[in-house]
Amino acid sequence: MLASASTARRAVLEAAGLRFEAIAAAVDEGAIKESAQAEGIPAPDAALMLADAKAERVARRNPDALVIGCDQLLVCGERWFDKPADVVAARQHLQALRGHTHQLVTAIVCHRHGQRIWQHVAVPRLTMRDVSDAFVDAYLEAEAAHVTQSVGAYRIEGPGVQLFSKVEGEHAAILGVPLLPLLGFLRQHGVLAT
Repeated sequence: MLASASTARRAVLEAAGLRFEAIAAAVDEGAIKESAQAEGIPAPDAALMLADAKAERVARRNPDALVIGCDQLLVCGERWFDKPADVVAARQHLQALRGHTHQLVTAIVCHRHGQRIWQHVAVPRLTMRDVSDAFVDAYLEAEAAHVTQSVGAYRIEGPGVQLFSKVEGEHAAILGVPLLPLLGFLRQHGVLAT
C-alpha cells in the first residue's frame, strides 16, 4: 500500500511495474514541520517524521499490509518551502529559488505489523537557472494548473525541467520516491523477484 495521494508517486511506482493500492494518509503535515523546525530538527529527520506518520496512519488500519510512506521537503539555504497555495505564491517560490541550488529531501518509510521495518532518505540537488521574470511569467502561464501540486512549483518531468542548469540525484527521488533503494528493499523482503 502507498500512503499517499500523490499522482507523481503513483506514476513512478506504476511505471516500475509495482501493484499497490494508494490511500491518502490524513496527517497534519504543517504541525509536524512547524514542530520540527521549532525544535531544530534537521530536514532529513523531519522528512522521515512526516513519511513515518503517513505510513503509520495507514498501517494502523491495515496491519498486515506492507505500507509505504513518503514525504519530501524542499530546502534552500535555511528555508523550508511548502506547496504554493496559488500562482502568486508559486511565482514567489520560483523567484526565491532562481539562481540557487536547493535540495529535495525525500524520505521513504515502510511499515508492517505495527512497526517501521525500513527507511531511507535521498537528497537530490537541483540548481535553478537565473531565469528572467518574463520566463517565470511564461512558465507560470503554461503550467498554472500544476504549480500548486509540487513543493517547488515545478514539474521536472514536464516543462519545469527548463528551469534548471544542473540536476543531481535519482529522477524518481526528485518526483518523491527513492525508487532504486525501495526496489532493493522489496527484493530483500521477498515482495519482488530477485
